[in-house]
Amino acid sequence: MKKNIRKKMNGLTLIEMMMSITIFSMGIAGFTMLFSKTWKTNSYVLEMGQSSMNASQGVNKIVDYIRRVKQADDGAYPVKSADSNDLVLFSDYDKDGATERLHFYKSGSNILMGVTNPTTTLPKTYPTNDQEIITLVSNVVNEIDEPIFYYYNKDYPGDTTNNPLTMPVTNHLADIRLMKIFLQVNTNPNKFPSNIKIQSFVEMRNLNDYDRVQ
Repeated sequence: MKKNIRKKMNGLTLIEMMMSITIFSMGIAGFTMLFSKTWKTNSYVLEMGQSSMNASQGVNKIVDYIRRVKQADDGAYPVKSADSNDLVLFSDYDKDGATERLHFYKSGSNILMGVTNPTTTLPKTYPTNDQEIITLVSNVVNEIDEPIFYYYNKDYPGDTTNNPLTMPVTNHLADIRLMKIFLQVNTNPNKFPSNIKIQSFVEMRNLNDYDRVQ
């Protein structure tokens, strides 16, 4: 004997439907907040990472140019002037056989390099002003009391009393044998609280046996 089984399909009440919608909305809101926070975090990491890479590449260029410092084509001493945020020296930075005058300095939030070529006629001379300006590093946020350049003599690190040299190193240019470059970089200081610190030492190799008589 067959029995008919009646299945009852109970629909959702209005209250149950409202609760379901509320729970679903809360889930969407939570997911949106999580996605937004994750996106901001990833954006911060990517932006600061790109800034750090660009700054490191710029510092590496500065280090390379300083390492190859040499006597100017007009016979001048390899280092012309040295201050906390301003450095002028001579180096064949583009390896074309001519020794250019390189002027490193901070302008706003950028580290710039002014390039001046010697004259092609004899006697060799250098024009007074920078002929070309190249941006090496951007988004620099060093404080006023945080120099970009530090200078050391041949006795460092044994002698920490007289090192780093007092700036500007006007009367002791021939004593410089080692330099430190220190940068703090931040793409958006108002948005990102942590700065990226980049520090590099560079030895002026060609000055080790240089005749100090100027």
